Amino acid sequence: MMSSDSQQKRTFDAVIIGGGPAGSTAAAVLAAAGRRVAVIEKEKFPRYSVGESLLPYCYFPLERIGMIEKLRASSFIKKYSVQFATEDGRISQPFYFHQHFDSPAAQTWQVMRGEFDQMLLDNAREKGAEVFEETAARKLLREDDRVVGVVAERASEQMELRAPVTIDCSGRDAFSAVRNEWRTADPLLNKIALWTYYKGAKRDSGYDEGATTVAYLPEKGWFWYIPLPNDLVSVGIVGEAPYLYRDGKDLDRIFKREIGANLWIKDHLLQGTRVEDYRVTGEFSYRSRHCAEDGLVLAGDAFAFLDPVFSSGVFLALRSGEMVGEAVDAALTAGDCSAERFGSYSQDFRAGLEAMRKLVYAFYDASFSFGRFLKKHPERRHDLTDCLIGNLHRDFDGLFDGIAEFAEVPKPLAYGEPLSNALESAR
Repeated sequence: MMSSDSQQKRTFDAVIIGGGPAGSTAAAVLAAAGRRVAVIEKEKFPRYSVGESLLPYCYFPLERIGMIEKLRASSFIKKYSVQFATEDGRISQPFYFHQHFDSPAAQTWQVMRGEFDQMLLDNAREKGAEVFEETAARKLLREDDRVVGVVAERASEQMELRAPVTIDCSGRDAFSAVRNEWRTADPLLNKIALWTYYKGAKRDSGYDEGATTVAYLPEKGWFWYIPLPNDLVSVGIVGEAPYLYRDGKDLDRIFKREIGANLWIKDHLLQGTRVEDYRVTGEFSYRSRHCAEDGLVLAGDAFAFLDPVFSSGVFLALRSGEMVGEAVDAALTAGDCSAERFGSYSQDFRAGLEAMRKLVYAFYDASFSFGRFLKKHPERRHDLTDCLIGNLHRDFDGLFDGIAEFAEVPKPLAYGEPLSNALESAR
């Protein structure tokens, strides 16, 4: 650990809390632009994380930061489609991405997140970011009512990392939103996830080997089934607590019971062996009331997190990391890192997030099914697929007007304005 006072106080152009996909992407964008960047990461990589399935539109931020050739050289499973399995075992016609658009992005990957996140963090290092692993952010430094950096701790010793702007990419820890009391739950997306890993489980053949499968359960619960390298499969359940815990909280009993509730899952897991303990988490969906204050801006899961049914988490992290990196670079060039500088970033990111959120609400609506919707509105298949693959920054009014005939479409949530803008709006 650095010992002298001068060494313990370091100055950068930007300090980033968190080295996951959002933080690594923001760091790579800023370092490539010549900015002096510090990344504070509390853990030592590689570290475990869930969320292994990449949407096709992950391709574009990954291309921006120079990751595509590295992914092509990896052992990650190639993903060409997503499919849906009914409780009685019938499989939908897969959504093949190449049928929707002619682009290299039509092939994506199923990744081991420990390895994937390590690649992203190393990429930020290669571009010039200084990474402090096993270093925990302890508090935001404030002077004259603005954030001027972070107090961090490594090996029981503290250090000050100062910068005109701090980017919070702390993931579901939501470092700033929790401390500022900005974090707000989404009232209708309070789910529980229970998951584990199998070895030797059944895979579909050929082109479909890497497909993500969403397998339905009663009461709008669902399984994910994601093929991974080394003959592993990530298998998880998402559902309401009263449904999953109706017979108690024995995780093994719950998982085995739900396997029997979907014949496709039962068939695919029959020949496999569970090789890891169960993991469980809850209260999936939340957002921050504000995206920024003077000297601070939020990105990725530290800003908002959405139910994982359409595998949007890593995409939203990568995309917001790219967007916030660009916004911070522009703010540094202008010499103005006030909260207002990040209003456009927040507005653009929230527009995409809200489109995906509406689709998630429709999925969980008891009266909605994709099949019936597309039968009545086949002209909206392109819009629906765009939303599913991450092409979120476009007009979806027609899509959700059609969905509203089958399900209640939620109104946009009031969140994410820069703090000063929000105060002005309240006056």
